[in-house]
Amino acid sequence: MNTILVVDDEPNYLIVISELLGEEGFEIITADNGTKALELMKGADIDLVLTDMQMPDMDGFALLEAVKSSRPEMPVIMITAYGEVEKAVRAMRSGAFNYITKPFNNDELLASINKALEHSALAQENRRLQQEIRGRYSFEGIIGKNRAMRDIYELISRVAPTPSTVLVSGESGTGKELVARAMHYQGPRAGRPFLSLNCAALPESLLESELFGHERGAFTGAVAMRKGKFEAADTGTLFLDEIGEMPLALQAKFLRVLQEKSIERLGGNKTIKVDVRIVAATNKNLPDEVREKRFREDLFYRLNVVSIVIPPLRERSDDIPLLAKYFVEKYRKQAGRSELGISQAALERLSRFLWPGNVRELENAIERAAILCRGDEIEPEDLNIQDTGSGESGGTAVIEGISLDGKLPELMDAIEEKLVRRALREAGFVQAQAARKLGITKSLLQYKMRKFKIKK
Repeated sequence: MNTILVVDDEPNYLIVISELLGEEGFEIITADNGTKALELMKGADIDLVLTDMQMPDMDGFALLEAVKSSRPEMPVIMITAYGEVEKAVRAMRSGAFNYITKPFNNDELLASINKALEHSALAQENRRLQQEIRGRYSFEGIIGKNRAMRDIYELISRVAPTPSTVLVSGESGTGKELVARAMHYQGPRAGRPFLSLNCAALPESLLESELFGHERGAFTGAVAMRKGKFEAADTGTLFLDEIGEMPLALQAKFLRVLQEKSIERLGGNKTIKVDVRIVAATNKNLPDEVREKRFREDLFYRLNVVSIVIPPLRERSDDIPLLAKYFVEKYRKQAGRSELGISQAALERLSRFLWPGNVRELENAIERAAILCRGDEIEPEDLNIQDTGSGESGGTAVIEGISLDGKLPELMDAIEEKLVRRALREAGFVQAQAARKLGITKSLLQYKMRKFKIKK
């Protein structure tokens, strides 16, 4: 549903235009002067501005200049009296999409609006494709020759053309979002939006607003209407990371979206149809979460239509040299070091490491080495992994006190928790410093602190 901001100082015109466009399915926001229009644009998701030329204080031409300076991609249509055509032409030279003369023909106005919205949508898609496809999110974006990874490539190829919901499972840092993007860009929705949201990164109230959007006045601070991710991703793909962290109350609303293909914004009562393919990801064992009543069983079955499980890096160590060389190439260009390489001894050391942070941790280690190594080749001493339980020097101290009985995932969790606690302790609980010690991002560290219930 497109939202149009109508600006006119004559109340009758605001009423007539609002009724006309509302009947055509547009959502209308009105302002009786340019200053108020600019205030509304600061917080609202607006797709087009329809403004009168002649208004007190700030005329349509001044409003056009202000809109284009802050939102150059925003289509603006001018409404002008017959004698102001010369001004309207000047406005078009300044960026207006079109102009309509009073008294206007309804069909002419609607045709101009639809054409402007189509033109704007195409321009946005071209920009999005230039930015996103430049990264070549296909199998080239997922590095690996391991048998398990080749099976995943085949599964992506079979699932991508379908609208089916997909659940991607795997530890943090294994590349779940890359799998989601590969499915999007290999399928029929490739030219449409791909949006992502981490369900663990926001409190429940903000997460609900991010997903469903809100109407003006829906809660304190909601000064304007805002569309949520479901609307923004319409006809495209929405990737929901850490779906296991979604609160139970919100799970029920999310389930309704999957069943009914429609949403209501917070504070609103209008039903909005959405066509969104959902790819969800988790590093939790959702069947266990269902048994513990922390995740809805009906939602789990709705999400788990197709399941893709990404193995941790320690289970595909034959891919480590391939990944390492890929990241060396990536950061060699970024660091401007065209001769940079990596020695066989360094590759062997990387291959012996357990990588609790998986591919993300490996990438961080290579990035750091590419920046700090003194020669033209990354050597073992350039890799900051000597004290993280790889079985090399320092490894015994890390796993001391940890029972080696049990399954590998539980053992890795125990080692990972001990590493996180030690890094925080050594950093005086300064999270940014601890994250640097571990070679991970601050947000990932905060996630692990919640996972292991670590508090200062």
